[in-house]
Amino acid sequence: MSYLAAIDQLNAMVPELYGRMGQPRRKFSLNEVQVLLAALGNPQASFPALLIAGTNGKGSTAATLASILTAAGYRAGLYTSPHLERPNERIRINDVEIGDGDFARLFFQVSDKGEELVLRGKLPQLPSYFEFLTAEAFLYFAESRVEIAVLEVGMGGRLDATNVVEPRLSIVTDISLDHMEWLGPTIAAITREKAGILRRGGTMITLPQHPEASQVLGEVAAELDVRGVSAAAYVPAAVEGGPYAVEVMGETIKVHSPLAGAHQQRNVALAIAAAVELTEHHGFRIPPSAFEEGIRRTHWPGRLERITAGSVDWVLDVAHNPAGAWALRAGLRSMLHEADRRTVIFSCLRDKPVAEIAQILFPLFEQVIVAPIHAARAAALDDLLGAAKATGTAAIAADSVREAMRVAQERSTGGVAVVSGSVYLVGEARGLLLAGKDGWQ
Repeated sequence: MSYLAAIDQLNAMVPELYGRMGQPRRKFSLNEVQVLLAALGNPQASFPALLIAGTNGKGSTAATLASILTAAGYRAGLYTSPHLERPNERIRINDVEIGDGDFARLFFQVSDKGEELVLRGKLPQLPSYFEFLTAEAFLYFAESRVEIAVLEVGMGGRLDATNVVEPRLSIVTDISLDHMEWLGPTIAAITREKAGILRRGGTMITLPQHPEASQVLGEVAAELDVRGVSAAAYVPAAVEGGPYAVEVMGETIKVHSPLAGAHQQRNVALAIAAAVELTEHHGFRIPPSAFEEGIRRTHWPGRLERITAGSVDWVLDVAHNPAGAWALRAGLRSMLHEADRRTVIFSCLRDKPVAEIAQILFPLFEQVIVAPIHAARAAALDDLLGAAKATGTAAIAADSVREAMRVAQERSTGGVAVVSGSVYLVGEARGLLLAGKDGWQ
């Protein structure tokens, strides 16, 4: 079967959060994905894994940690979500995404097994989109004989398909309010779901954060006799731009991450702490030089990413919740100048707090352009326009992302255009920008 056939089937599958006809589809156990993986030979048991949960920063932390492991000479798998342009991006080994041929072959291997299990009455329904890709990633990592895999939790932690592994380390990034419909209405409730990646007698790596989150993490860690490791020693004392020095295993290294924004210092610190823990307690050999090289070579697009096209400086960032919007706003301080002509292209899903995100971001810009995105849960353009109007910012609606970019190009000549909100929006805009002049102008 071809790659295009695999993508078509994948896109037609039942999503994790919403079932057919838009009905909520939350699972209350990991039983189904465990049945699927058992039928596939439990590939997740063939390599050591690290689990990363949190609200923001999971992907950046995972990409940085995998890059450090790669620089140390390890065959490192990386599984992240969602993707910007192609689902292949989610499954990588040493920062090389799975090829189309392997993607299709393994996808249909999982598909055939899923259909067989349904016919035999072992599964009540076919696996979800995320379960399919998680199983495919585990198969790919197993057959490729990765020496370690870094796994980003999709949502929550306790019931996430990635949580079937027995992690060597459980890493928790910053936690804030998001996905409240499924994870709970408070930071404490959300944190307890994310703390589901902890294991009795295991190790948790995190940083001091929101008091409610820190308290719950401490309580769960105590209940499970988890050893807590703080990454605070690897966060610079002063928030600075550019490279900074930290001490790692008795040596001073220069941290020069290509990921912009002061908030990335916390994500880098978590990655450093995890790599140190692997070296000191789990038999891995990661020299200080690999920390420097791995951090410097981290590739994680769509996070305060700058692309210059024509006379416009484009900034792409998937700020899809209030915490992400605040991080983007802080990061833009060094990118925006008073004389710049400023435009933002925005869109998001309807279950996001649109009004709150708009209040954080839109006042920074002279013009807001809202655009439609290809997602079943996309927010209505009228709702986005209403959120912009409430901030007092001039706003218009475009017929497409391509059209929004044409307008932004015209209105931001010699200035800055920001594309932010949904990953669907950023992914499409990035693809058009990288396609060159004929791609969108």
